[in-house]
Amino acid sequence: MSDWRVRAVRASKRPFTRATARPADHGSAPEHSMDPRSDQHPDDGPGHSVEHSVVDAAVYRDGHRIDSPATLAEIHRELPDKPGTMAWIGLYRPAEAQLVEAAEKFDLHELALEDAIVAHQRPKLERYGDTLFVVLRAARYLDDVEEVDFGEIHLFVGPDFVLTVRHSQSPDLSAVRSRLEADPELLALGPEAVLYAVLDAVVDGYAPVIAGLQHDIDEIETEVFGGDPQVSRRIYELSREVIEFQRATGPLLEIMRALESGFQKYGTDEELQRYLRDVADHATYAAERVDGFRQMLQNILTVNATLVSQRQNEEMKQLAEAGHAQNDEIKKISSWAAILFAPTLIGTVYGMNFEEMPELHWAFGYPFAIGLMGVVCVSLYLIFKRRNWL
Repeated sequence: MSDWRVRAVRASKRPFTRATARPADHGSAPEHSMDPRSDQHPDDGPGHSVEHSVVDAAVYRDGHRIDSPATLAEIHRELPDKPGTMAWIGLYRPAEAQLVEAAEKFDLHELALEDAIVAHQRPKLERYGDTLFVVLRAARYLDDVEEVDFGEIHLFVGPDFVLTVRHSQSPDLSAVRSRLEADPELLALGPEAVLYAVLDAVVDGYAPVIAGLQHDIDEIETEVFGGDPQVSRRIYELSREVIEFQRATGPLLEIMRALESGFQKYGTDEELQRYLRDVADHATYAAERVDGFRQMLQNILTVNATLVSQRQNEEMKQLAEAGHAQNDEIKKISSWAAILFAPTLIGTVYGMNFEEMPELHWAFGYPFAIGLMGVVCVSLYLIFKRRNWL
């Protein structure tokens, strides 16, 4: 076994490769499999061959499919010394051992192989000899839950082969393959044409996501000014999706610039150059829109914080006014209680029915008591009135 393969197998056994645990599948692979064995799960064990994860494989000559081999060995035998012949193998969630087997057939670099095994890579383009290794992040908008679902696809683009490794359902490469097979002139341009078609599908898939995010932002703006108490949580969740989307679109511009810089060096067909520049334009538009979304969400979050503060200030003001009004009521009640307490106290003293009391048999005792009550009450009323308690 070659050194690079030994290292790749060791890499597949490292603890951190557990991070490549794949999410629950929401359906079968979008591409129709040429081999009924592909219905089995690719991770059933290291003894399974790479064909278990092949969803479609074909050999093309001058843009036309001439064969659909069942094994990689057959594909490999048909390629040497046949100008205009190209193989395209599509893998869906392959196991580590299966990728090692494919890498051995097509002489893939060990570092690119390790990236494909680990997955969860940022979008990038790297050249290993005459083979390009491209990582792309696809995205799709889920209308039912109003969320963005992100996928990942790895492409190995060689002189006479393309190996696509998908770790998610999106993008649907069966549609890409059908499109290319319907245009033999474009497919005859070779592996670069397949790379263009996949790039175009990924970038075109961003358009519905941009529309969905724009709709969500419009809804959030309405909720912010409507005073929805749950809007802050939704802004945070949407901001996370926009940041993740930005991580998918931002590096894509570097990929397109790297491809464009190699047009002359690698003799890229002029028509294909136009197609790739068109993809670059669409990718730039998507990246700019995503940057705009992030800025808009930051502004919305600032406005929402301002509105929340204003509402809190208004509530505090209302509470203060209510407390002030309550204090006024308490003052009035306390004042009247004090006014009424004075005659009650005097009447209580003279109502104890004791025989030995001053002024008990005094002829002016009753008028004096009534007068005293009146004087005390009027005095207290004037005092409280002057202090605005009444």
